[in-house]
Amino acid sequence: MNIYTDLERPPLRAAALRRALVVPGGFWTDLRVVEETGSTNADVAAAARAGAAEGLVIVAERQTAGRGRLGRQWQSPPRAGLALSILLRPAVPVARWGWLPLLAGVALAEAVRRVARLDAYLKWPNDLLLQGDRKTAGILAEGVGDGAVVVGIGLNTTLREHELPRPDATSLALAGATSADRDPLLRALLRSFEEVYGRWQAGDDAGVREAYLFHCGTIGRRVRVELPGGSTLTGIAAGVDPDGRLQVTDPSGEVHTVAAGDVVHVRTDQTTDPTQGPAHETTG
Repeated sequence: MNIYTDLERPPLRAAALRRALVVPGGFWTDLRVVEETGSTNADVAAAARAGAAEGLVIVAERQTAGRGRLGRQWQSPPRAGLALSILLRPAVPVARWGWLPLLAGVALAEAVRRVARLDAYLKWPNDLLLQGDRKTAGILAEGVGDGAVVVGIGLNTTLREHELPRPDATSLALAGATSADRDPLLRALLRSFEEVYGRWQAGDDAGVREAYLFHCGTIGRRVRVELPGGSTLTGIAAGVDPDGRLQVTDPSGEVHTVAAGDVVHVRTDQTTDPTQGPAHETTG
């Protein structure tokens, strides 16, 4: 029997979720809810190596060694958020796989807007932001072997102020969500991901790109991109290219294409002028 004492944080009902989502002819092939694990990404990666089918989802009520980009640690109190990983085996060229965290971002933003009724938006490539660039979710995609990708998602649902991991973070509850119930959020997230992933695999690149641009709060902003190797690029985020890479126009007008980097949204009084100095910065 699953016993809990925090009535604002009820456990997920695995059997009901499986009945709703793991259906004949559907995309989701298995959904497991575990009480505690180190990393759902590591668990799904192990399942992928053992031959698990695409569409596996593992959700943890508590994750003790979750990882974000650049090796950052991520964890939260039991049942205070959604910590899940998805197994994908994309039937498209590897060059297009950079879209996968962006697709997850679209699905997550749509789920939060629909269920929580909050104006959530994305920071390229992998964060969901609320309330003036406060981070409420992160996404991490990792390749496994030659043909599989694990996409991990961590969403703060009911974290309280004293439980936040950093001062620029928030949760759905703190942001005034109509609902921070993890069950409908998870259902909405997985259904939205199934839809956008199916469109992407079918070649609807224009439609998927349009959906991403609609939800992305980075485009049109002045940004500083900390690139692999230690160099920095500053300019205006002009868009994303057909492979999901960020396009940044520097102060000289040259457009740079960024496949990987840590983006900082830089606030200025004149965000359209890349020559202006920053008044405030946030990493979201």
